[in-house]
Amino acid sequence: MSSELKVDNISEKTTNAGVQLGSSLGFVSKTTTEMNALTGMGAGDTIFNTTDGTLYVYNGTDWKPMSSPTYTHSISYLVLAGGGSGADGQPDHGAGGGGGAGGYRLSYGTDSSGGNASSETALAIDLNTLYTVTVGAGGSSVDNGDNAAGAGIKGSDSVFATITSEGGGRGSNWNNGGAASEQDGGSGGGAGWSKSNAGSPGTPSQGFGGGNGSGGSGNLRTAGGGGGAGAAGGNGVEGNAGDGGTGLASTISGSSVTRAGGGGGGGGSSAGGSGGGGAGSYADNNGTSATVNTGGGGGGAHQRGASGAGGSGIVILRFENTRTISVGSGLTSSTSSSGSDTIVTITEGTGSVSWS
Repeated sequence: MSSELKVDNISEKTTNAGVQLGSSLGFVSKTTTEMNALTGMGAGDTIFNTTDGTLYVYNGTDWKPMSSPTYTHSISYLVLAGGGSGADGQPDHGAGGGGGAGGYRLSYGTDSSGGNASSETALAIDLNTLYTVTVGAGGSSVDNGDNAAGAGIKGSDSVFATITSEGGGRGSNWNNGGAASEQDGGSGGGAGWSKSNAGSPGTPSQGFGGGNGSGGSGNLRTAGGGGGAGAAGGNGVEGNAGDGGTGLASTISGSSVTRAGGGGGGGGSSAGGSGGGGAGSYADNNGTSATVNTGGGGGGAHQRGASGAGGSGIVILRFENTRTISVGSGLTSSTSSSGSDTIVTITEGTGSVSWS
């Protein structure tokens, strides 16, 4: 039997071959990129992967993780719901309120969340885990022609994982027809004419309330504007409808974009709120629909005009480019980059996303 004792050279054990040493626990720490660039490994070589937070062992061909990733990763987001549609007019000079903008929840830098609240905290996600995404639709246009006036339609919620933004409130018609709760929303819908105290409040940290309608007679009947993410809708006064509330700007997509403006009230020259809100109409004209993927509210109508539809919402996810996202087939998306970040913009559908 041989009595020789072999002593390895320490340099052999601190390079890419053999049991890796160098940290306090006896393992060299490497990122995934650094790990994949190693050469000269032998079966059984072990490192600690600082990207995933787990041990990897080389099996002679590939690096294999010894557990699921233990680190969470932060995802910045904009989750914007669909906007509500404006209300229909009424043949006898009636005016419908503007639709409220979709709920606006944002976590990115110092940009404001809805209702001018502070930016929310980025969401911590686990790797290789499915998270639900839904992009809310805007409320449909309403056109009752010579029939009784109809209330607008509330927008649909948007969702990313545990983050839900409420659809924008519907615009109200002259008698506040329809479910009262549907006038509430991420931003509230505007009130129809004759409803001087009926503007609906928005959801805290998602948006502002809608404006009140005015009294008056004949062509002086006007409605309130829908609330926006950045300001309340304007109140209608005799002969002049309320403007839609302004939206909010964010740079999460790589450049400054304003979204979530409220719809203008019907019955006078009213503007849609900046950020995609539709303008209200006058004298049998149709209210203007909100811009798609802005979550804007639709414009209210006057007399026989049809109301404007609410704008669909959007979900934007921003994260470090060291991570790779998988987007489910039920979602329509595009990918861009800014600096060291990847930006995924989801414009339609319901499905799942995951990261690796």
